[in-house]
Amino acid sequence: MRKLITPLFYFLLVLLGNSSCSGQENVDVNKTTSESSLVSTQSTKHSNSIESLLMKYYQDIDTIKNNIIVFKNGKSMRFDDNIQKNGIELLDNPDVEDQFRFDYNLSKNASSNTDAGRIRNETFFKFIYGASAAEVQKNLGTILWCPSLVNQRIQVTKKCGVADSLQKVSFALDKHPEWKKYLTSVGGTFNWRKISGTSRLSAHSFGMTIDINIAHSNYWQWDCSCIDERKSLQYKNSIPLELVEIFERYGFIWGGKWLHYDTMHFEFRPEIIDYIRNK
Repeated sequence: MRKLITPLFYFLLVLLGNSSCSGQENVDVNKTTSESSLVSTQSTKHSNSIESLLMKYYQDIDTIKNNIIVFKNGKSMRFDDNIQKNGIELLDNPDVEDQFRFDYNLSKNASSNTDAGRIRNETFFKFIYGASAAEVQKNLGTILWCPSLVNQRIQVTKKCGVADSLQKVSFALDKHPEWKKYLTSVGGTFNWRKISGTSRLSAHSFGMTIDINIAHSNYWQWDCSCIDERKSLQYKNSIPLELVEIFERYGFIWGGKWLHYDTMHFEFRPEIIDYIRNK
């Protein structure tokens, strides 16, 4: 059933010329943003619970304190830049705290008026999974996808338990022959590339995602024949929500619950789901 979405949020601020990358390696912790008119007085989320979830799911993090994330390899980055962002700027230039700006939808209502989980700080995920295709490839593992229904070998990262979690998803889905058409011909896993129409790296670059059969999926850019993220969209989906719930059980968020929907896309972000379940 189609639902007309009017994303007023994305029309609050028209941002031009915003192509900067998100975050820098080994940040200067003394740098301030006090002169900026975009300074926010407080974070939109209580940071303590977010910080504990990041420590729980990303073992490469050594400490998070005084607004600085320190990784076990010695690299560091700011947790919250205290800059209030709207619209496309949240996608193009988020800090780590911004990744929790919107609540991921765990209800059975598929469509959403936000992009919860689609906001990613690129530097953070490079520090976790690898800063290049070669670095990510070193940690790829092979799983057998739905051995009875599909029997296809696919590769995802072994880091942070991604491969183990996806194998559990695979075994659970393999018990549902009624979903076979959605599970055959996996659309893709690891692929170091940019998102179409943007300068942002796809989450596929880090080997933490899977696209199921694209023949039975919907993607906002294909459906609107556009790349303008401010355009009003008419939501479309044919993926069973019961199938989605199995992925979510093992820490994968679904792109079908984004305003800019991508119904083939499942991405390992257990901290996002854990945050909502225990809020």
